[in-house]
Amino acid sequence: MDYKPFEISGAERSGPWVIACDHASNIVPPFVNGGTLDLPAGDMSRHIAYDVGAKGVSLALGALLNAPVICSNFSRLVIDPNRGEDDPTLLMKLYDGTIIPANRHADEVEKERRLDACYRPYHTALTDLLRPRHDAALLSLHSFTPQLAGRPKRPWHLGILHADDRRLCDPLLDQLQLDPSLCVGRNEPYGGHLPGDTVDRHAIAQGRHNTLVEIRNDLIQTDEQQAQWAARLAPVLQNALRIALENEA
Repeated sequence: MDYKPFEISGAERSGPWVIACDHASNIVPPFVNGGTLDLPAGDMSRHIAYDVGAKGVSLALGALLNAPVICSNFSRLVIDPNRGEDDPTLLMKLYDGTIIPANRHADEVEKERRLDACYRPYHTALTDLLRPRHDAALLSLHSFTPQLAGRPKRPWHLGILHADDRRLCDPLLDQLQLDPSLCVGRNEPYGGHLPGDTVDRHAIAQGRHNTLVEIRNDLIQTDEQQAQWAARLAPVLQNALRIALENEA
């Protein structure tokens, strides 16, 4: 079967959003070390390999927002699509205390091979998806682990991440903080900008409205939880975008 490094759902949809799920999959393509990174199955099902639950939320949000959704089809440990090509964490050899055996001796030639086979086709497809949608906002959807090895537990249910462009993130945070049951962080559990990352490359560089939403992954383990969070987030995202556009009018 032919391998494709991305999946697009709802390409015909014409709503005011485009959704990107950079870390949707824990798949290792067959041309990378025979389809394995030599990690135990338990590690490949953890956050180090992909964003647990993020794909299901992205697809459900796409249906609710009438938005096309692009999902990666390769593990972030193969090559990380949410990094610039010159980022030192593009091809990880150690992540959250776990050595990635098949990456230990990956050299520049191997990195370039993975860029050509996985990373660049994904970003080309996202560029093509956005090109005719000049006014669409970019939603980058991720999930985070409740606790890194040896670190404190993370209290946030959601993190809204951004760089200097806060036009959409500020009203989104305002809307989310109306719900007293939510613990929401601004640029938590980590900062929201890396040069050359997906939002930088596909939104900030074009002046496009954007936000990166992180959901704690223990909250979106099941299909039901993913659907519930999508239903919870969809109206908030719509209201925030409406406010952002009104602020510019």
